[in-house]
Amino acid sequence: MPDARLDALLLLAALLAALAGMGWFALAKDVHWQQVHGDRPQTPGKIRLLRGLGTLGLAASLGLCLAVDHASMASLVWMMALAAAALTIAFTLSWRPRWLRWLPA
Repeated sequence: MPDARLDALLLLAALLAALAGMGWFALAKDVHWQQVHGDRPQTPGKIRLLRGLGTLGLAASLGLCLAVDHASMASLVWMMALAAAALTIAFTLSWRPRWLRWLPA
């Protein structure tokens, strides 16, 4: 039974990493940055940082999925995590964009 709990925690971490990654990618766009941070300036360096963090978040999510299952199942779970994260970020941006301020940038 402890293995099942560890797998569940790893999958939860994979979902959270995908969510953070998608959030960082969204914040790299000027429109979404303004929705979340208002008039706070976004520099080209910050855009590169956000894109890098987004890439790391999605890569970490894939790595965590691969740690739980074999490659064919892990890739399916990862794609579902990406879809869920993208929808969550999109709905958050349309409903309460300021909630994304929790993402360090």
